Amino acid sequence: MKYEQGSSFAQKMDEADPLKAFRVRFDMPADKNGGKALYFCGNSLGAKPKNLSPALKEHLDIWAQRGVYGYQEWLPIYTRATKGLAALSGAKETEVVAMSTLSANLHHMMISFYNPTPERYKILYESNAFPSDSYVIASQIDMTGKKLTHFTGKKQSAFTRENAMIELRPRKGEATLRTEDIEKTIDEQGDSIALILIGGNNFYTGQTFDMERITKKGHEKGCVVGFDLAHSIGNVELKLHDWGVDFACWCSYKYLNSGPGAVAAIFIHERHHNNRDLPRLMGWWANRPETRFEMRQEIDAYTTAEAWQFSNVPVLTFLPLLASLDIFMEAGMKNILEKSRKLTGYMEFLLDSLETDKFKIITPRDPARRGAQLSIVVQENGKQVFDALAAAGVIGDWRNPDCIRLTPAPLYNSYEDVYKCVEIFAGALSSIKGGESAH
Repeated sequence: MKYEQGSSFAQKMDEADPLKAFRVRFDMPADKNGGKALYFCGNSLGAKPKNLSPALKEHLDIWAQRGVYGYQEWLPIYTRATKGLAALSGAKETEVVAMSTLSANLHHMMISFYNPTPERYKILYESNAFPSDSYVIASQIDMTGKKLTHFTGKKQSAFTRENAMIELRPRKGEATLRTEDIEKTIDEQGDSIALILIGGNNFYTGQTFDMERITKKGHEKGCVVGFDLAHSIGNVELKLHDWGVDFACWCSYKYLNSGPGAVAAIFIHERHHNNRDLPRLMGWWANRPETRFEMRQEIDAYTTAEAWQFSNVPVLTFLPLLASLDIFMEAGMKNILEKSRKLTGYMEFLLDSLETDKFKIITPRDPARRGAQLSIVVQENGKQVFDALAAAGVIGDWRNPDCIRLTPAPLYNSYEDVYKCVEIFAGALSSIKGGESAH
């Protein structure tokens, strides 16, 4: 697409935007002075859908007026998210379920899908993954080693973080990973890798990984392949079923706009649903609804991803997800992705037009290798630049030591928002150390 300078271009694009009506369906945060902020932090916490407030009131009223009889509506409520989650993740409806939180689900999936042997026990992951992923991986390895030591009486030297965790690192001088380097690592060490577990999008750089190629290569070497899609769901195109991914987990409070602590979700490929050899943590909710209330001691398990459920969904933290999915389904993921590519490309164009060496964009330039997020490394005094942005009403995200993450979310950000944001960014750059703006 050919972009142009000047605010008139942004206004023209907003006028022609097929998703422009959706912007008013979100409550936008205020800036530090109480005015309307320019919100570019959907990669961390999405804006609140306005349709959530009446939904919350409705179910609070049900609780108040009907008490325990409200469970007639609450018991099956989680299924109302299934169609939307399947559509956004490229899954069959039987392969997804809304449940629990992201880290809990990662642990849950590793219990099922990390089944090490003396020959195949390693886990491949990103060196700069979001820390919670490495915490989950490290703690699972520690736990496995300690259990084996306890039962055998011999210290399990293989099950240490140093031996069992393989880090994928970018080449020297590069910020992002090359797919061919990931494939090479799998080729070279795949016989010892039990599990590949990386993000669909890297939280820091915004890079979208080629999940299809990684899954294919991992399976060729006999590895289980899973993804943390916290920064991918609602942000990039996913085809988990067709790609053959074994499992995936995601939260819903970033691009899915479901609020802090909202319920998360899992994907488990259908080929695993009837595999009773997979270890699994079981809960009462893993029972099929037809027999659940018979209170059997033997579980009558689902033959879908629902068999991995611990318990009933927390209704009040589920409602935000449902409110957001309603908007996603109405807008259409194809339309959302199309606008996202244009909007992020427009921000990239304006940033490049500043013609200064004070910063660089480390997010991949290829739209197929990124979502909405742009990660901007400021060469000097980056935190001061970020603070100046915040003081001028731009809500973005700072990551040490030098990175500003800005995310133009297609459902609630406009082209004019992007234009104003870059204009403020240019002014912030020039104000630090008395430099001159090239804008």
